[in-house]
Amino acid sequence: MPGVSGNNAVPAIFASGLDRYLTSGTEAAQRVDLIQKITGAFGKYQLFLCLLVFASKIPIAFHQMAIIFLAPQTPYTCDGKPNVCPCPNPVYDRSIFNNTIISEWDLICGNRWLTSFSQTLFQLGTLLGSVFFGMASDRFGRKIPMLVAVVVQIALGIGAAFAPNYWTFSIMRLIVGITVGGTMVIGFVIVMEFMGPQYRDVVSAVYQIPFNLGHMLLPLFGYFFRDYSNFQLAISLPTLVLLSYLCLLPETPRWLIAVHRTDEAVKILERVAKVNNLPTDNIKTEVEAYERSLKGNTLKKGTIVDLVRTPNLRKNIIVMSINWLACSYFFYGVSQYVGQLSGDVFINVAASASVTLLGTLFSIPLLKAIGRKTILLIFNFVSAFSLLLLIAVPQGAASVICASIGVVASFIVFVVVYLYCSELFPTVVRNAALGVSSMMARVGSMIAPFVIDLKLKAYWLPPLVFAVMPLIAGSLSLLLPETKGCKLMTTIEEGERFGKKIKSTSDEKR
Repeated sequence: MPGVSGNNAVPAIFASGLDRYLTSGTEAAQRVDLIQKITGAFGKYQLFLCLLVFASKIPIAFHQMAIIFLAPQTPYTCDGKPNVCPCPNPVYDRSIFNNTIISEWDLICGNRWLTSFSQTLFQLGTLLGSVFFGMASDRFGRKIPMLVAVVVQIALGIGAAFAPNYWTFSIMRLIVGITVGGTMVIGFVIVMEFMGPQYRDVVSAVYQIPFNLGHMLLPLFGYFFRDYSNFQLAISLPTLVLLSYLCLLPETPRWLIAVHRTDEAVKILERVAKVNNLPTDNIKTEVEAYERSLKGNTLKKGTIVDLVRTPNLRKNIIVMSINWLACSYFFYGVSQYVGQLSGDVFINVAASASVTLLGTLFSIPLLKAIGRKTILLIFNFVSAFSLLLLIAVPQGAASVICASIGVVASFIVFVVVYLYCSELFPTVVRNAALGVSSMMARVGSMIAPFVIDLKLKAYWLPPLVFAVMPLIAGSLSLLLPETKGCKLMTTIEEGERFGKKIKSTSDEKR
């Protein structure tokens, strides 16, 4: 998920991280979580950690949205005729951008599809990175894979600026996408494993703000660096700041306890407690007792097959996966499409990014005030109708406003859908559900660039095709039960019963 999503794409693999994030909260409300008792729910250390990890989301936005300025609309003439094919010797319009990947490698006519394919490869990398680094973070801890992802992201991001040909550039961007998927996954888990449950819904939404800020800064880079190579270098160099993780980023005590590295966990917990002005007496004794208690409380994990074995869970995972696909497909596709609209490309992208930040801030009180299902219904339909309206309005300020409304609505869905998915499925298949859904989101973002190319057939085709998926997702959301105010489920049987009209929901409320 952009963020969420998308910036919030989180795979099924890293069970020890995400399950502790979820099960140490509402499901364990009857007992005080020991880690939270020692460190506090939210203190100075958690604030510092948020600022530290959130910094990684800014370069994530740079790389994920970079295609807007790597491959902007690039007009050309051939023997005095504009944008004709075939064209063996094109003369490119360099009045706005000195050089783009389109003009550098002649990605026109029969090679036009390679522009979209480059972004599709990047999004494929994000999917692979989510899975690979998810597994690595369970095997090797949170810190080491995070550092690997950061170092590779810096090296390949800078390297792509000097790529001698299209395929080298695209493969380097694919690997950068893998590292982006890794930093999103691991960063989210690190923050959540230090956070008290009462703050996690707000923090998971605030986690998207640095992505929005990165998106907003991108037009500045595009404005001052009009050559794609200089632009790629400029957005990669700020990632050097993340090398501070070598000294500042902690391993999470929850993972250390899970792999029986208790002494290391105790040292970190004592340091956090001191920063938060909490007592440090008996931490070692309490942690050792806590570790022993975990050995007798291992819950058998379900599989992806369990998601489709029974009708209610099967219906829920299908609808939820379509929602993830739709919001990712819409957000990334329309964000890129805004850069193709008439008018100043820098202002268009800045406007779209700015309203997305407002959408993130708006989603926080929204989650507190109304149900998850209602939010999906409203904002899926807002996304769709804003793009349908785009067909009718003339290109210019009005078209940018319509597209920006659609982008912000889809981003609100992005923020909400992750929390909704987490609440909708029981513990034994929760990670599997999140993994399937997040992979569907990647599929949506991989398809989206090709939809933009439909403008060559008819100007109204991209808005129409972008509008279809949120219409479908919003309509199918009517089939989902509401989860706001409900306790998290544990077993397949609970998940299968949840939301059925024949059962009273009184025992499902807190």
